[in-house]
Amino acid sequence: MNFHQKIAQCFSPAAFIHDTEENYQAIEKLILDQEIGGLTFFHSRHSAAANFEKRAEVLDVSGTLEKMIGLINRYQAISKTPLLISIDGEYGLAMRIEKTPQYPFAITLGAITENASELLEEVGFRIGLDMKKAGIHLNLAPCSDVNTNPNNPVIGYRSFGTDPQKVAELSLAMYQGMKKAGIGACLKHFPGHGDTQTDSHLGLPVILKTKEELEKEELIPFQHGIDQGVEMIMVGHLAAPALSGGKEIAASISREVITDLLKVEMGFDGIVISDALNMKAVADLFPEPGQLEWEAFHAGNDILCFSDHVKEGIEQISKNASEEEIEEVFKKIWTLKKQLGVFDFKSLDLPKFDWESHSALQSQLAIEYVSLVSGKIDSEELRKLASEGKLALQSFYEKEESVFSKKLNQKFATDLIKISLEKAEKVIISLFVPSHKPLNQFGVEEDILAEIKNLAQTKSCILVHFGNPLALKHLGNLTDFEAVICGYQSFEEAQEVASKIF
Repeated sequence: MNFHQKIAQCFSPAAFIHDTEENYQAIEKLILDQEIGGLTFFHSRHSAAANFEKRAEVLDVSGTLEKMIGLINRYQAISKTPLLISIDGEYGLAMRIEKTPQYPFAITLGAITENASELLEEVGFRIGLDMKKAGIHLNLAPCSDVNTNPNNPVIGYRSFGTDPQKVAELSLAMYQGMKKAGIGACLKHFPGHGDTQTDSHLGLPVILKTKEELEKEELIPFQHGIDQGVEMIMVGHLAAPALSGGKEIAASISREVITDLLKVEMGFDGIVISDALNMKAVADLFPEPGQLEWEAFHAGNDILCFSDHVKEGIEQISKNASEEEIEEVFKKIWTLKKQLGVFDFKSLDLPKFDWESHSALQSQLAIEYVSLVSGKIDSEELRKLASEGKLALQSFYEKEESVFSKKLNQKFATDLIKISLEKAEKVIISLFVPSHKPLNQFGVEEDILAEIKNLAQTKSCILVHFGNPLALKHLGNLTDFEAVICGYQSFEEAQEVASKIF
């Protein structure tokens, strides 16, 4: 291989599953002309765009899995060197592909207290098996960010929690599970994206902490992973001036952060992968195509993810990098490809998932995380009130009749939804939080919030909260509720476990 071909192995541009034929052909041209090393799959251009929650357009998103399998086969068939296929699936393929197994969010798994590491390793293992079936070699997960800022617009539910040691252990367990399944994984977003106010898709977040403060919190999960032999770390687009000589520069393009700190000081000798290079925290800084790619490579990244300027990036790197640098990075990527079986590619068939086994695991997990977080439940009293027609159920954002509603009605042998709130002495409120992201109070409208708060102040109420627990802060004083049950997810298995608390 010549230097151009070796440098090209560093590139993993975005491939969109729902796209135009013209764009599919543009990817084929990249593969043929530039001989890129891999592709990172996303659902669609719309869903990969920053703050895509506000999207109004209607996409034909049917058959996502079938389309992705078809595209992987199509792209691998023309690539001179088999492509390293990656995806960002923190809670499984379902993060990008509908009708595939979805696992709990990191914040949910962080609520498990018994045998957490073993259970998380099993989740990582199952996620890895699903991905392997679908032709994916590398999952750009898990997050090792410590969620120290509750107003963080971009991490939140993606973090295992606020305790650095717990985050270190759980993210490592998830990583090891994926590795056991035979796929690659990476800890992200070094040096830690948990204590930021800005979404790096939109601008550059800055962490104004001293190096000592960062070492006591943000860096702990990464150092723990390095000490345990983790082989890949993703660097985030966030500035920590204390680590970069006082400069407000994204860690992803800072040689002080990647080479001096991560590689030399912290002893990491594995593969460094950049966060998506199209993100505005870095993309807007370099108007000359290819300059950003060179800066990222020079800083110490081995794999350049989501580059929009592959050809120019290869040219800039070949012009500026030494032969030794190129050779060293190429060897790392080639070894990774061998380890992950990339060179053994065979045409893929549509994978079949074991939904029964998946549901059994979901139930096992839900038993551990669904919890009564305050107050107590008096089943006898509730049964008596139900028999007298004085127990009501008020649901918000419930799609059709939920499993939770059905199970409660069976338990109390009455249709609680039909009991009027005026007659009720006690009200069970079930809230299915519409969004796991903090935008617009997690998607809960102001009038609904007001209605729930008012109910809690005028009646004896039990709140059952299905969704991101960070949304609880919008519901006023939780002591206004007689009891609060946190379901964390709206999975049917979680609803069933929540109903059993009654």
